[in-house]
Amino acid sequence: MRRKLILMSVATLLCGFTYMLWPVYQFYAWSLNAVPLSPLGWQALPTKAPSTQELSDIGLQLAAGQSLKAIEDHREKIGAPAISAAVSACGAVVWAGAVGWADLEERVPVSTETRFRIGSTSKALTGTALARLVQRGAIDLDKSISNYLEPLPNPDWASMTPRQLASHMSGLPHYKKNSDWLGLYQTLALDVHYEDMYRALGIFDASELLFEPGTDFYYSTLGTVLLGAVLAGAEDKPYLEVMHDEVFTLSGMNSTEVSPLNGDIERNIARFYKSNGLSGSALRLREWRPVDLSHRLPGGGFISTPSDLVRLGAQFLKADYLSPGVREIFWAPQKLANGEVNEQNYALGWRVTEVEIPEVGLTKVANHGGVSRGSQSWLMILPEYQLSVAVNINRKTKDFWDFGRVSLDIASAFIHQQNTLNCE
Repeated sequence: MRRKLILMSVATLLCGFTYMLWPVYQFYAWSLNAVPLSPLGWQALPTKAPSTQELSDIGLQLAAGQSLKAIEDHREKIGAPAISAAVSACGAVVWAGAVGWADLEERVPVSTETRFRIGSTSKALTGTALARLVQRGAIDLDKSISNYLEPLPNPDWASMTPRQLASHMSGLPHYKKNSDWLGLYQTLALDVHYEDMYRALGIFDASELLFEPGTDFYYSTLGTVLLGAVLAGAEDKPYLEVMHDEVFTLSGMNSTEVSPLNGDIERNIARFYKSNGLSGSALRLREWRPVDLSHRLPGGGFISTPSDLVRLGAQFLKADYLSPGVREIFWAPQKLANGEVNEQNYALGWRVTEVEIPEVGLTKVANHGGVSRGSQSWLMILPEYQLSVAVNINRKTKDFWDFGRVSLDIASAFIHQQNTLNCE
């Protein structure tokens, strides 16, 4: 009898231990490729793929044709199931194109309305909402966040400002340096749903700061989650409601929402895929495991379309949405306490730099990219040309820019038709 009880106790402990370790295995297998996945479930990428495009101005046919060809070639080169892109110019979406498959197994073609996880491109959305609240005086960038969020879950946060959160200078960690061990475990498991951002703060509210706020730079999605809670506190309404009121509705972003656990073809949400890390005929893909990204919503938890993203880009350039003065503040790379610009040229919710556009030259670009589970996203705004370009795929590439570089060819094609665009 005693032996039986011991065996049952050991079995129970082993089951509990396995249950606790399973999310860790999942993370290391799916996200870090450090341990193998099952050999079952992998599939080859079809050699041919359907394509489609929508064009608002027949005068832009040359740029549209060049851009569609660019994403067709690029999808094949990087081995993506699907790639989708869009361009806004003069305040409106002028072109959208899509190539490949939203669902490989069922051979469902991607469309220009197919939605993708946008990862950290979500930070530009949250930054835009912050800009709106700053513009109407609801938030002061340089006041303590305790003015907007009470009670603060961690008293050390009282020295932080919205500016520091939006520019990754708050001292908060990113996921892997989160010393709140239970919260770190939850970001590996990705199986808890958070209805509001205040509750999501529980995944890092016991973590130590990496440095005194304002003295250094450390890219932190967790800092953007706290910023989302600050926006909600300042408006006394849920974060998602703030986003709808200040960003989505006004920009016409009707396809942008919280990312579901996985793809849903009936709701125009692409299946998300993991690759085996090989290329050419050896490339294999499998659908990404279900994940709940609600804990990181302000900094990495939305789905959207390239058309919705460039609508945001167009809106950001409109003086009746954001005054030139506010836009200048939010596109100014932020300085540390020692007077030096941070290492990533990060502004407030955006990176701002000069980019070499083929056959155009160096051009100022405000941008944000995103890497999510089985998906990647890129949005850039070229204010000199009143142009925005967004690109999405439903897999991850080893080097992010292997995916994003096609945006430069698209931008070049439309810049060369500036006379046809005739922006005033």
